[in-house]
Amino acid sequence: MQKIIDKLKQLKTENQMGLMTHVVVGYPDLETTEKLVLEMDQSGADFIELQIPFSDPIADGPTIMKASQIALESGVKVQDAFNLAKRLSGKVSAPLLFMTYANILVKYGFEKFCQDASEVGIEGLIVPDIPPEEAGEYLAACEKNDLTPIFIMAPTSTDERLQSIAEVAKGFIYCVARTGVTGAETNFGAELDEFLTRCRKFTDLPLSVGFGISKKEDVDFLKGKADFAIVGSQAIRVLEEEGVEAVGEFVEELKG
Repeated sequence: MQKIIDKLKQLKTENQMGLMTHVVVGYPDLETTEKLVLEMDQSGADFIELQIPFSDPIADGPTIMKASQIALESGVKVQDAFNLAKRLSGKVSAPLLFMTYANILVKYGFEKFCQDASEVGIEGLIVPDIPPEEAGEYLAACEKNDLTPIFIMAPTSTDERLQSIAEVAKGFIYCVARTGVTGAETNFGAELDEFLTRCRKFTDLPLSVGFGISKKEDVDFLKGKADFAIVGSQAIRVLEEEGVEAVGEFVEELKG
């Protein structure tokens, strides 16, 4: 949790637009995932999401879904994500977060999962399918183990839902740039601007924006409206087409 707090303070003090990158653990293999995270960190990523592969990733589009499926088919387990985080946490300066789904935490046990995540150097968790009104056990486990629970605000959320999210959220808010799943094209225009203005009404926490970030112009659009951008599917596409070093160059380009 503390590394997230410190990074957010640094970005605010330096008046910088932040960037969170995303990898699927075990895609295309565990060795490449580790190299990719190190490359992202060295290229200036401010936060890095490690997604634990899951068979029914409801928030993910075809690119990330395919990556998760390939990782699962190659035998990647939840424990592999913990082992990877443990190896990486002492090597990278960017705070590491696990992104996963509620089924994995329920099966593992909320308390055990959060304890083990904290012990391997994870700073926060993003679990899209845990709603705030059902998050009591999850929040208690995060609090006990010094993890930051990141919640998601979406354009379809009512004001009441945005308020309930704001009441339990810590660290920062993950704002979904549009309805649907990750990876599709997003229209960066007035509707997104209006949605972020709505989010600001309910929270003073930093706002991050994901779903559809694919180029520097997208990040530039968010300046003054949000605090950092999140890139996932496009980084995977760059990896597939050009390799690990090209992802580093992509990150550098987004950071400007």
